[in-house]
Amino acid sequence: MKIISWNVAGINACIKKGLIDFMKKENSDIYCFQEVKASHENFPKELKNLEGYNGYSVFANKKGYSGVSILSKIKPLKVIQGLGREDFDSEGRVLTLEFDKFYLINVYFPHSNRELIRLGFKLNFNKEFLEFCNQLEKNKPLIIASDFNVAHKEIDLKNPKQNKKNAGFTPQERGWFNSFLMNGFIDTFREFNKEGGNYTWWAYRNKARERNIGWRIDYFIISEELRSNLIRSEILKDVFGSDHCPILLEIK
Repeated sequence: MKIISWNVAGINACIKKGLIDFMKKENSDIYCFQEVKASHENFPKELKNLEGYNGYSVFANKKGYSGVSILSKIKPLKVIQGLGREDFDSEGRVLTLEFDKFYLINVYFPHSNRELIRLGFKLNFNKEFLEFCNQLEKNKPLIIASDFNVAHKEIDLKNPKQNKKNAGFTPQERGWFNSFLMNGFIDTFREFNKEGGNYTWWAYRNKARERNIGWRIDYFIISEELRSNLIRSEILKDVFGSDHCPILLEIK
């Protein structure tokens, strides 16, 4: 099974930059998109009618904000929208599909924002998300496709020293990510690649992507139980269309 995850930074904008051609070329079994910034009314028809795929989405109440979507060739047994808490679910951040052998969770984590004004909100979301995962894992293992909005370790961003008090690299966010993985989850990319310089997001300014001044904040995380099923986990850094690039997971 091949799964691709991508923070598209606006699904309609990404469509105009070649998203459909990319999807047809990759022919992935499942696509997980974060930050679609759409609603039921303006979700692109090209994706609604994409041959061979079933589409599922949750949108934010606020227009042009957040939202996640999944397109899957395989019909799920069940669709779970959100975490069951209105303050989080109104932002359209979590969508879960139950399949025969696993749950797939597509999640777009909150950003702590400048001056960390949403750090408390994010840490509460993180706590609720872990509890949600622990409940699901009692039944089946998990595959999580996500923009976690955190760089885990110093090798996961170009300039760690300058960013230690900034959103996405605070001790609180990194500490939570550590504890999350210690709950029996695996950062799949690091099973294959231990090197620095591998990023999934670059700021639009100062030719950051061209100079590879980036952050690795997009991850495929799996339950420990699925470790032996892992085939590959890659960053598709040469695919454009967003300030993020897609990531790919192949699993038995």
